[in-house]
Amino acid sequence: MTQSFFPPHRVLMGPGPSDVSPRVLGALGRPTIGHLDPLFVNLMDDVKGLLQYAFQTDNALTLPISAPGSAGMEACFVNLVSPGDTVIVCRNGVFGGRMQENVERCGATAIMVEDDWGQPVSLDKVAAAFSAHPEASLLAFVHAETSTGARSDVAALCALARKHGALSIVDSVTGLGGIELQVDAWGADAVYSGTQKCLSCIPGLSPVTFSPRAVERIQNRSHKVQSWFLDMQLVMGYWGGSSKRAYHHTAPINLLYALHEALLMLREEGLEAAHARHRLHHQALVAGLGALGLEMAVAAEHRLPQLNAVRIPEGIDDTRLRQTLLQDFNLEIGAGLGALAGKTWRIGLMGQACNRSNVILCLTALSTALQQQGLATDTGAALVAADAVLQA
Repeated sequence: MTQSFFPPHRVLMGPGPSDVSPRVLGALGRPTIGHLDPLFVNLMDDVKGLLQYAFQTDNALTLPISAPGSAGMEACFVNLVSPGDTVIVCRNGVFGGRMQENVERCGATAIMVEDDWGQPVSLDKVAAAFSAHPEASLLAFVHAETSTGARSDVAALCALARKHGALSIVDSVTGLGGIELQVDAWGADAVYSGTQKCLSCIPGLSPVTFSPRAVERIQNRSHKVQSWFLDMQLVMGYWGGSSKRAYHHTAPINLLYALHEALLMLREEGLEAAHARHRLHHQALVAGLGALGLEMAVAAEHRLPQLNAVRIPEGIDDTRLRQTLLQDFNLEIGAGLGALAGKTWRIGLMGQACNRSNVILCLTALSTALQQQGLATDTGAALVAADAVLQA
């Protein structure tokens, strides 16, 4: 018999979604009003301003796409890439490959810059690609590679793009709210993210921002954007700053209530404080993992504090261990993706999930699950190591 669904309470420490605050869940359940209601229009303006704060930008074209982060990615590519263009695409994990797919579906040529998974994008390789392809008009790369836990240098890569007269498209789905992202100061032209990572909102929206240079390129297109729904010139008729809004689509009203609340919480905490919290709990987790005898998969200087890639010890059954965590501790961590499948775990410390209780739970649960598979671990030593960082 079909019945109402009542999920268990899970602790979400995978690559996303992350734990959602009761404040955000409460906002989601507020009364639905019309998507052209004057009060909702006011809320849209507030969401836009809060996103500008989160992105650290004054870009007028800043808004949440009414779809997940993958749609934010596609919105950037279909609006900025035209048939016949040459785009330099950096691939150091799964999501660089998705960028390549978008470029090719737009009828453009993708010049691939390849780096080992777990490494940041190589500035030297990108510079060489521009030298070999002076016709390239766009550079696309991932800020925070969710599949590997590695961070790339956005400021330096955007500077390279500008030096060669190209625009930049930046994937910061896992970055926004968890690590520094200075869209204006770093000269990024198009950036997309997701709500379900460090913003600790529910999945289903994709914040995007476009620089004036990117807007100029969109306005000067010689033909229509291939996606009607994601055409920014049409979407801005609804999200524009004027009091009269053109109907484009029925916005996900309650999702936007939730995003508004999540962004309010980020502003209340402050970006610098949020970044510091992610760094501190990352350091505590790494210390505890080290005391368990586990190794990180990314060099310290390139690690994402909010997405921790951990090498799976030899002889450990990956699937069985993650099932143990879920069944015995209601704890979710992520499996490796692509080339790292079966080789790493991905442990998220994103947004609301980034706290002492979760660090302690994760270390305790991992230690127990490893012991069940015959690996000797010292749970007490791991907890002492983590707390030493948190109390320093």
